[in-house]
Parts: sequence; structure tokens; C-alpha cells
Amino acid sequence: MSSKVPARNTSSSARPRPAPMYSSTGLDVWTMMNQVSASVDAVNLGQGYMSFPPRDFIKRAAQDAFVEDTHNQYAPPRGRQHLLDQIASRFSQKFGRPIDSSSEVSIHAGANEALLSVFTAFLEVGQNQEAILIEPAFDQYTPNVIMAGGKPVYVPLRVATAKDPASEVISSSDWKLDMDELEAAISPKTRILVLNTPHNPVGKVFSRSELEAIADVSRRHNLLVVSDEVYEHLTYGAEHISIATLPGMWERTITVGSAGKLFGVTGWRVGWAVGPQDLIQPTLAAHTRIVFTTNTPLQEGVASAFKQAASNGFFDSQREEYQQRRNRLMEIFDDVGLPYVVPDGAYYLLVNAAAIKIPDTYEFPPFIEQRGPNFKLVYFFIKEFGVSGIPPTEFYSDEHKPLANDYIRFAFCKTDQGLEDASKRLQKLKQYLQS
Repeated sequence: MSSKVPARNTSSSARPRPAPMYSSTGLDVWTMMNQVSASVDAVNLGQGYMSFPPRDFIKRAAQDAFVEDTHNQYAPPRGRQHLLDQIASRFSQKFGRPIDSSSEVSIHAGANEALLSVFTAFLEVGQNQEAILIEPAFDQYTPNVIMAGGKPVYVPLRVATAKDPASEVISSSDWKLDMDELEAAISPKTRILVLNTPHNPVGKVFSRSELEAIADVSRRHNLLVVSDEVYEHLTYGAEHISIATLPGMWERTITVGSAGKLFGVTGWRVGWAVGPQDLIQPTLAAHTRIVFTTNTPLQEGVASAFKQAASNGFFDSQREEYQQRRNRLMEIFDDVGLPYVVPDGAYYLLVNAAAIKIPDTYEFPPFIEQRGPNFKLVYFFIKEFGVSGIPPTEFYSDEHKPLANDYIRFAFCKTDQGLEDASKRLQKLKQYLQS
């Protein structure tokens, strides 16, 4: 006797239904704030893309790669050998150990896809396995963990200083990870800890002692550390240390990097993962099923750019230019009277705008109103001052969003003219400062 399958609703009014994760998603924060910015022709210091062109040698590297006939077909899933060799050579020097380009490196469609591949490879679907995310956390971490079948668990950095961040400038090093809080977040289901240094959006560069404490926890709880180091060359006086170089950590760390951040070519979408073979092989297997391969010509372009940068001083001069931009943006906010977090790395400035008094009668559109006070603060900045930023509450879980309500993230990977235009427009905010 056969059993009947219940009939689906096939009426003319029925519609295909998306998965719950995607059924009620609104505009992402980047698109939303870019649209608001465009509506008033604001100076865009929001999204972290460069408003200036890459160096000529970088553009030529891509141009030369495109005209080579052998660079127009699929690359091997692991990556083009030229780029694999360049990454292996760089990390061999950086880590003080030989890196095998044939087994300890994989090339990805940007650092974000590298992260998704790692999560997919090491979080088992249906087992509710957990990944620790240190907040504020880049907004792609959470959906990537969920897409891979995992559960994100959040531990926030907390400001630990006698200064008042609402009225005084503080350092990114004042944002601390409470190790007791980290320990308490770990359960038998925890598999991964995600570390971002230099950090977006705080600009924190984790110190050796901080990394040693994280390493100790990771070893004791047998955690895989996914170290997002896309801003590795953008530090300002602080020493960037890869956690993979600490004792016992190479064996349990995958280090992720990005050509987009290193060379100012975010649209190229070329990233990499480096680690021991038993960690990279499953990451590569996941990558092969997610995108199969990364575009061939720009892999060759990145490889050529790396080779030239090794001898032309690019990374040193780039760091100096970014430090000048950072200092200029800090001067701008000094002038208008808002405190900030001095970043030791990356290219973002967190500004504390608690002193801004938004008129009680100010009207916000529903799509802003429903996102809370931090989105309203950023919207007000864009509409009234013509300078856009990003609400850093987007980098927090709901529980911890209040930690960022007073902050706005501004990017200084912008032209000198753009920063000067912002300076002029921000003069208007002085009339909204609370005494």
C-alpha cells in the first residue's frame, strides 16, 4: 500500500519561498549608506575602497597578464603556480619556516571566500558547532559561519582606560579582550576562533602578550585559529605579529590575506590562505566546491606585483602615505572637537560622536529608524554635514550593539582632496555640539 505525498500549494497565488536566512534581509549597510551618500553628493568616507588609483606598476602587471594568451582559461583550483610561489616565499620569510607552495597555500576569490572555505571545511553541518567571533567583527564573519552550518558566539573587545572616550582621544590598544570572558564563551562545541589583526574597525594591532594569551586558550581547547590579516602591511608604529609564528600555533592556524587590501585593488578579488597541509587541503576542497577556481589573469597580475614590490619599496612608501592620511583625518576631528580612537593599523578611524545633539524633531526614514540610534547618527552626519561613514553597530551582535552606539567609522583610504573636502563640510557640526 503506497503512501501519498501531501500536495504542495500550487494555486496561482503561491510563490517560491526563500530560506529563512535570506527571506527578510534588507539592504546591506554598505549599499544603504552609499545610497544615502549619493543622494546628497556626500564625501564618501564610509566604505573602505580606495578613491585613488593603484600604482602604475600594479596596473601594468594586470594589463600584461590579460594580453598573455595562456592566462585566459581556468586556473588550477589551488591557484596559479606563479602566485603560489610568491605567497610561499613571502610567508617563508615572515614565519621563519619553509612554506610549501604545493600543499600549504591556496588562492581564493578574495579573503572573504577564503574565510567561507575555512568555515565550510571545519564546521560540520547539523552539529551546531561554534565559532568565536571577537567584536566588533567584520560583518561577513557571521553570515559566513551560518552559511557553513556553524553557530557564531560573540566576545567583545571592551574599552579599558581611565579616560572618557566620549570626551577624550583614546588608543586602539585601549580596546582589550577579556580572557575570562573568552574562556567563558568556549563550550564543548567550539571549533574555531576568528582573530583579526590589524583590526577592522578599531585599528587595534594585537600585542605579543595578547596573542600569547589567545594562543594558550586555543591550544588548551584544541581550537582552529583563523587569523584574518588582510591589513598586515598597514601598521603605524605597532609591530604586526602573526599568531601562527607563536610556539605550537602553526599547527592550528590558517592565515588569510588579501591582494585587494595590500595593493589597493579591492575589485580584483584575489586572496589566499596559508597553513599546514592538513588544514589547507580541506580548505581547498571546500573552495573547489564553492567557486572552483579564482580568475587566472589577476592571479598573474598579483604575482607580478608582489615580485616588483619586493624591490621597489612599495609597502614602506604605502604605509607612510596612509599614516599621513590617518594623521590628517585625526587633525580634522581635533579641529571640530570630536574624540576618536587612534588606530595602530588598517585604514579606519572610529570617531566618538556622543557630543552631537540631534534635534528632537529631526525626521528619519523608516529604513533608518528601524535600525536603531547608531544608524540614525550616521544618517544625520551624511544628510546634514555631507560626509558619510559606517555605523559600527553593524559589526556587533544584537546583545553588544549598545557598545558602539556613539561611534562612526570613517575610512581614510581616500584622496587628499577628499579629506580636505570633508574638513570643510564638517565645520558645520560645531553648531550641534553639546556643551
